[in-house]
Amino acid sequence: MIPLKDENPARTFPFITISLIAINSVVFIHQFTSPLSIQKEFIFAFGMIPGALLGQVERIPTALPAAATMITSQFIHGGILHLLGNMLYLWIFGNNIEDLLGRFRFLLFYLLCGVLAAVVHIVINPYSDIPMVGASGAIAGVLGAYLITFPKAQVRVLVFIFIFITTMRISAFWVLGFWFIIQIFYATGSSVGGGTNVAYMAHIGGFIAGIWLLRKFRPGLRWKIKR
Repeated sequence: MIPLKDENPARTFPFITISLIAINSVVFIHQFTSPLSIQKEFIFAFGMIPGALLGQVERIPTALPAAATMITSQFIHGGILHLLGNMLYLWIFGNNIEDLLGRFRFLLFYLLCGVLAAVVHIVINPYSDIPMVGASGAIAGVLGAYLITFPKAQVRVLVFIFIFITTMRISAFWVLGFWFIIQIFYATGSSVGGGTNVAYMAHIGGFIAGIWLLRKFRPGLRWKIKR
């Protein structure tokens, strides 16, 4: 089930959402048009390495402190599908949260969701020397905020049913709720059955962070789903 668009127009132009998509795309082009050796160096220099933040492993020396990679890692992706998937979700759901919070607060909200997602990953993998990259944690926060704010918004999705492909209109509550359940399923499966190169727990952490932070950024906001 792949979301294509939501039927929830924003009142303002999504300047920050589009800017984030543009920055991620430019960084990706720069990264993957560089020689392979430079690509690897780039990821290890600006990706978030849990062990490096905790002083357990060495990292490639840069002018930035290790803690800054909790931000820089949000703009690096491991491949074209990784980038396109993340940007699709940001494009569909980011504009409404930007509209709700305002541009500056949305940018701060987005980055903080990514940082808190990274913290969850660090807690679970404190000695890892593998860089975590991608905007998934930050975007998961946007999805969490969207779920509790616009649960009844209709989302047009591409659905695969065995050999058939069709489109359907489904409420955001089910689309994003299903996404969250899938993250839990894979996070549990990877912890029981072996390793994975996807930081599912960071996705879960970002999603929950988005719900929590939204109440901090908009304390008077009423949740549209009953608690």
